[in-house]
Amino acid sequence: RRYGFHGLSYAYLVQELRRRAGDAVADGRVILAHLGGGASMAALHGGRSVDTTMAFTPAAGLVMGTRSGDLDPGLMPYLARSEGMDAVGFERMVNHESGLLGVSETSSDMQELLAREGGDARAAEAVALFCYQAKKCIGAYAAALGGLDTLVFAGGIGEHAAPIRARICTGLDFLGIELDAERNAAHAPVISADAAPATVHVIATDEELMIARGVASVLGIGSATPERCS
Repeated sequence: RRYGFHGLSYAYLVQELRRRAGDAVADGRVILAHLGGGASMAALHGGRSVDTTMAFTPAAGLVMGTRSGDLDPGLMPYLARSEGMDAVGFERMVNHESGLLGVSETSSDMQELLAREGGDARAAEAVALFCYQAKKCIGAYAAALGGLDTLVFAGGIGEHAAPIRARICTGLDFLGIELDAERNAAHAPVISADAAPATVHVIATDEELMIARGVASVLGIGSATPERCS
């Protein structure tokens, strides 16, 4: 069974989506995309998780800032034989030397890569890989859900990188996804076109608030303030 590693973020996003758009939307066919230095997606139906990309460790799933995402399990014995790499070295590579940093060979920061991609083929490759994997996951999760009603972008990249959101969503009109370019550029709360069958939200997640609420509940001191943590 897959549990993932962005549960606090996803719990907040579902609550905020429910507050913004109502129970019918939050309980529909929803894909949550937490895209940042760590990146994952979750598919939900009826407000409950159907699938998520991270698995036994947070290195699984999508390509991330320095984490590899999914790898062929045959890679570890191959590197052990050919490079003499041990388990510690493999773990370091997968968690700290891969992802956007490993592909670009220069940076794990998406904004830096976007600024350089015009004249840096490795930066462009890293950006393209990130967008391709995210797009592929949305398609797979829409299939698992039997369609798509709502897509939510969150995380440092998901909240702030309008070009990445646009590239991920380009070509997904067959799922009902169509962005409004002006809304997307302005990081509006809803960035989909009015006539689009699927609604695309941008929500600033707040994992710290969910921790505070959990602690307050355990200590029996009442609910934490609903305002976002600073």
